[in-house]
Amino acid sequence: MGSASSAYRVIYLDVDGRSQKVVFSRFCSPCDIKELFCTATGLSRNTTISLLDSTGAMVSIDPTMPNNSERSPYKVVPITGGQLADKEELFQNVLTQVAEQFSRAFKINELKTEVTNRLAMLEKRVELEGMKVVEIEKCRSDIKKLREEMASRNNSSFLDDNKKLTPRRDVPSYPKYTLSQQTIDALRKPTFDVWLWESNEMLSCLEHMYHDLGLVKDFNINPITLKRWLLCIHDNYRNNPFHNFRHCFCVTQMMYSMICLCSLQEKFTQVDILILMTAAVCHDLDHPGYNNTYQINARTELAVRYNDISPLENHHCAVAFQIFSQPDCNIFANFDPEAFKQIRQGTITLILATDMARHGEILDSFKQKVDNFDFTNEEHVTCLKMVLIKCCDISNEVRPMEVAEPWVDCLLEEYFMQSDREKAEGLPVAPFMDREKVTKPTAQIGFIKFVLIPMFETVMKLFPQIEEVMVQPLRESRDRYEELKQIDDAMNEVQKKKSENLTMGGKKK
Repeated sequence: MGSASSAYRVIYLDVDGRSQKVVFSRFCSPCDIKELFCTATGLSRNTTISLLDSTGAMVSIDPTMPNNSERSPYKVVPITGGQLADKEELFQNVLTQVAEQFSRAFKINELKTEVTNRLAMLEKRVELEGMKVVEIEKCRSDIKKLREEMASRNNSSFLDDNKKLTPRRDVPSYPKYTLSQQTIDALRKPTFDVWLWESNEMLSCLEHMYHDLGLVKDFNINPITLKRWLLCIHDNYRNNPFHNFRHCFCVTQMMYSMICLCSLQEKFTQVDILILMTAAVCHDLDHPGYNNTYQINARTELAVRYNDISPLENHHCAVAFQIFSQPDCNIFANFDPEAFKQIRQGTITLILATDMARHGEILDSFKQKVDNFDFTNEEHVTCLKMVLIKCCDISNEVRPMEVAEPWVDCLLEEYFMQSDREKAEGLPVAPFMDREKVTKPTAQIGFIKFVLIPMFETVMKLFPQIEEVMVQPLRESRDRYEELKQIDDAMNEVQKKKSENLTMGGKKK
């Protein structure tokens, strides 16, 4: 076993002639390391810097950068605005030309064509120049201002393509993150720490999974389309406490882990693997943060549209295929109509299976098949896929305690938001969502004991290899929360007796 210190890197920097020691985790992103170096040398965190060794050679800023010593510190060199002047002048010229068009009294169709062409040229130059993220952000901001000015001057919505479903053209904005071999290996395991990564890094990880599983090659998926699709997926998850893009990443990463751990590519077709991964990515798209019970009781638009039948899950499916309907985001573009129909039906079936109201029905169906499971039987395979996405969707407690526990806080925060709203609107409130009745241990014990463990133990009959890395952590989590509940109960009892004694003392007086 390696020492605990191997998880950290030590780098020395030259700060005004003295050596400054900087320690960071090997899991840090290049962006975080850069900010750390800026802080250590007294620069603004957003400063663009270069790193030079004692010979004047440039050193890459990432977790795998070469070690140095106190005697040979790296020199941090800020890159001044002058070095970017040529590129900024290029943008300024183009923007000025576009702005001049606004003042001309063109007919609306001519104005549409001119501005659209200018914007396309500007965005294309961003891609071709491969510019830094800071410059891209500035350019995006300028483009947005142009769109807004155009809309206000002409009272027209022809440029209003800022809707989330419109594919983004800024594809080069996230390949900056090159995954290390360490990350690639960790990504295959349920122990992967999902809290260490920014959105762009998670997008790179998802992209890697599709390539690593052979899906891009086997189905001739355009790699640029894959990038655009993932960016569009990211933009269509809301910033809820729990049901957000990081949850989407968690579920997909756990699915990838199960595919690797259970050697599912030996049992399933590649089409099945594609359906499993894609359903995981799309399974909570545009989740509003309020569950099906709220939708139905509040008679929301979603509940009315889907006749109270899995309104959220139906909505997730609909948004997913709205995205696929955009040519720039259709990773299934090279499938013939019959193959696409199979993919569509398979994906919908799996996303609809994530409705917890159907948990008992789906698990009972799987239990009836598991002892005589037949991988050549389409009904058996579909049922297993439904159980697999269910496992991944609610798999947080499989992860190490320090990764799993923050998710409980996120989920309770979302529950409390809903129950507060239900109280305000006079709707029924579930006890497990009521901030006045629920605690972390009471929220988790029953769920782990009666939902998670029975489901994962049933899957274990088919795949014994999950016992050590998935089922055992669940049992340990159950035991831990039961101990916490005993402590809570004991403290409540002490508090109760104190209150009784105070009351009795008051009466005696």
